[in-house]
Amino acid sequence: MSTATAPVGQRIRTARRQRGISQAELAHPELSDSYVSLIESGKRTAPPAVLELLAGKLECSLSYLVSGVTAEQREELELGLRRARQALDGDRAAEARTRYAALLAEDAVASLPHLRQEAELGLAGALRACGELDEAITLLAGVRHRDAAQMPAELYASVTRALSECHRRQGDLAAAVRVAEEVLDGAARPAWSEEHVRLAAELLLSYAERGDLLRGCQFRGELLAAAGRLGTPAALVAAHRAAAVLAVESGHGEEALAHVERALAAQSELGDPPGLNRLRVACAGIALSARPADAGRWRRLLIAARAEPAAGPAGAAEALDRTMNLIRAELLLGSPEAAEGHLAAVRDQIEHLPRDRQAEIRLLAGQTMAGLGRRREAVRELAAVAAWLREAPSTRRTSRSWLAVARILQEVEEPGDSVAAYQRALTCMGL
Repeated sequence: MSTATAPVGQRIRTARRQRGISQAELAHPELSDSYVSLIESGKRTAPPAVLELLAGKLECSLSYLVSGVTAEQREELELGLRRARQALDGDRAAEARTRYAALLAEDAVASLPHLRQEAELGLAGALRACGELDEAITLLAGVRHRDAAQMPAELYASVTRALSECHRRQGDLAAAVRVAEEVLDGAARPAWSEEHVRLAAELLLSYAERGDLLRGCQFRGELLAAAGRLGTPAALVAAHRAAAVLAVESGHGEEALAHVERALAAQSELGDPPGLNRLRVACAGIALSARPADAGRWRRLLIAARAEPAAGPAGAAEALDRTMNLIRAELLLGSPEAAEGHLAAVRDQIEHLPRDRQAEIRLLAGQTMAGLGRRREAVRELAAVAAWLREAPSTRRTSRSWLAVARILQEVEEPGDSVAAYQRALTCMGL
């Protein structure tokens, strides 16, 4: 048994023997020989004040007696956590994953619940960034279940939001909704906080994606009201951004644009230009769907955002989203040549991305090649998209992708494959 997993009494006895100290030598007016014996045998639990006194007499750290981890070991673990966080914050997700996994393999971390939880959540973040959603879901669900009673309400909401997002990205919308509703619609409903608003916004995205528009519209009012009461920019941004997505799905483009503008206005209050650029990138896709005629405006904003490269764990994903939205804008403006130029910037990344992201890029590539009159290349790209779609869950997103594939195939005069893609789209919609 390692010292990290041994009982407290055994650690006291081990430290005493290592230093050649008898139980009698630990005597103190408030600490009798027999009391020490009871603690060492595990028949009594030593309160913190007694452990601190024993640590002083044994010339060891209180950390060692409490957890079996020496002060030096704890410092080493904390240094390892800092390095893992730096890797994740620096967009080095694979390195962060390796570092967090190595920390969790250490025996000592098991005796330090706070550090263990930080490492587990950090590893989950790295796994999400690497597109390894199955592993992230397993880890997040385990932490959420094990630490529910000790976890502050806001942290619990944050972990639940990450778990719900992973399920949504996987296409398991029933699970995405279920885990979020467990918190927000439970018997003991929590007080609204920024993290609960973010969780509610994630739930609204899942409602929108699975086509539960009636429930989504009902819940949207509650979410916006809660964000309004809090009045913080972060809450307002999360709520209005999700409301914009729901409005697009409901066919209310002007309403979607109003929510986009409110989200941008709230973000601008923070005096954080990089943050405002990130939100513009995120909102561009919504706005291009809601009002294609404004593609020129969003193209200019996206090009301006490119001048301030994103930092942090989402930086690479943001850069990819920015480029993909630029391609969409160019195609809406009838400039497939310009779209091909942007496409070249992400070609080298495709093989290293999760398959759903690969399919999104290849769909844009197929549309670009069709616009350039390069039929064979367009068909090749669309064949790769169709291969992924045949394995993907049936959601509104996959239905839209099949429709896009069908239309482009029709444009390049592939009627047989186009009809098959239309049929797939109808099947995804349950028709």
